[in-house]
Amino acid sequence: MARTRVFALLTAAAWMTAAGVLAQAGPQGRPLSAAEEADLLLMREEEKLARDVYLALHEQWGARVFANISQSEQRHMDALGTLITRYGLEDPVVDDTPGAFTNPDFTVLYDELVADGEVSLAAALRVGAYIEDLDIVDLRDAIRRTRHNDIRMVYENLLDGSCNHLRAFVRNLAALGEVYLPEFLTPEEFAEIINDDGSGRRRRRTPAAADCPGACLRAR
Repeated sequence: MARTRVFALLTAAAWMTAAGVLAQAGPQGRPLSAAEEADLLLMREEEKLARDVYLALHEQWGARVFANISQSEQRHMDALGTLITRYGLEDPVVDDTPGAFTNPDFTVLYDELVADGEVSLAAALRVGAYIEDLDIVDLRDAIRRTRHNDIRMVYENLLDGSCNHLRAFVRNLAALGEVYLPEFLTPEEFAEIINDDGSGRRRRRTPAAADCPGACLRAR
């Protein structure tokens, strides 16, 4: 799918950018790795993408789910912005206008997702599920790469939110008699998240895989 290829390019570009930046020391006195820097910057704009798309789709359809989740995405953006400031990184969100991004690939993707979501309410809900599907996988990978507890905590909170958002979009689709087929999660991971009510017990952390409530972080 074209959108999947765009995100592969976005991730690669973020890693190359971070590799050329001097590592920043955080509150724990441990410098960020290039991967940690890249993840923070990518996730900041990815959360903005989610917020901006949901604002546009709420304006188009008036569905409460988009209004509610766009507010949550704003909180996600704010939490990542705090980390970016704390670690002395250059914030990629220099213009908070909906649809404005430092990376032009995000602008292209925003336009494509909004256009897809304007076709019908069901299509809009699928766009929402697509964004959360991607977000879960990206956050899960970022958690595994970080060595900083404060960053991990923020990512885990965002991940819990994304799992809830995915369930909300899928639930709204089901009310219309429609389904969403995952594009980033495996079918098994997707089913486990959808069938979990968010109250799953935490599994023990291991060096290889971070942990979070419910099915969000099952190791692949």
